[in-house]
Amino acid sequence: MLKLKEKGKYDLICPTSIGVRITPADRLPVHTSRMFQMQATSAESNVLNVSAALGLKTKILTAFVKDSPIAQFIKSELRFRNIDYEGPEVEQDGPWGVRHQFNIADSGYGLRGPRVWNDRAGEVGRALNIKDFDIKRIFNDEGVKILHLSGLIASMSTDTTRFCLELAREARKCGTLISFDLNFRASFWKDREKELRESFTEIASYADILIGNEEDFQLALGINGPEAGGEELGSKIDSFKAMVLEVKKQFPEAKVYATTLRQVLNANTHMWGALVLAGEQWHIEEPREIQVLDRIGGGDGFVAGLLYAILRGWTEDKWIRFGWASGVLAASVLDDYGTPADEEQVWSIYKGNARVKR
Repeated sequence: MLKLKEKGKYDLICPTSIGVRITPADRLPVHTSRMFQMQATSAESNVLNVSAALGLKTKILTAFVKDSPIAQFIKSELRFRNIDYEGPEVEQDGPWGVRHQFNIADSGYGLRGPRVWNDRAGEVGRALNIKDFDIKRIFNDEGVKILHLSGLIASMSTDTTRFCLELAREARKCGTLISFDLNFRASFWKDREKELRESFTEIASYADILIGNEEDFQLALGINGPEAGGEELGSKIDSFKAMVLEVKKQFPEAKVYATTLRQVLNANTHMWGALVLAGEQWHIEEPREIQVLDRIGGGDGFVAGLLYAILRGWTEDKWIRFGWASGVLAASVLDDYGTPADEEQVWSIYKGNARVKR
């Protein structure tokens, strides 16, 4: 079973390349909107947010553009969210030099699905390098309970791939648990398929907690699994279980395997479920209908709640429930991360209790 380090300055850390997301007001499409809301964002920092909001110690390892107002905005947002940060300040090198990524995305409405446009040319985080971080201090002297890695940062560039591999190797030596969310993106893998398959396989072999949806496991690790779409989601549970068992067969060192279950009825209504195999015990949340304000970050919200529950030392049956409800929380706001007021708010979501609390 999972064994957390007894002591550590940080409960949860992750490497990331953080930027900003701008979202149109009033659920308008990007191409017709004149007003946008801006937030600091990355898939990995999204995962830290539930733990940070509920009082655990979290940190991102990243890079910033020196003297950039966007970097200043990001740091301010991270402080507001109770997330520590560490990383080099990189000279911009003029208007055609490095910068923080822009993620431009609308929320969709009804049968008009969300659209996401990533503008990542010159992204400062693509050059993340292990030499810029004292990982022996981080993992040995300070101590970390869980290192969370995402396939997004692991596949962003050859530098970030090596960075994630070195972090995973050091964490494993130091007794830090490793969580790996595969997060496959075809555009990141183009012309690097062989290299990334080997690197992802190595990271997955170190992972204590291995997470992905059906496409992630199939495309990143070559695991057979169910096809997307088709029949009702609930009728495919057995095929998802078979996929997870195949993952366990190929990566037996992990202790926890998790996948989310999502069927999109329309942009505002999804069927949302999850499946976790902890040791030999299955935990299943049958898909339930949920209302969606903005779907982006729902999967990260599930991982955020799952890891928080593990860090709190709760029983395994609570892991999936808190993760499921944290995903719903993220989908209920325009931010792409959930910020619970307290644990009770998350448990009320799980119970379907939307009554006013005075």
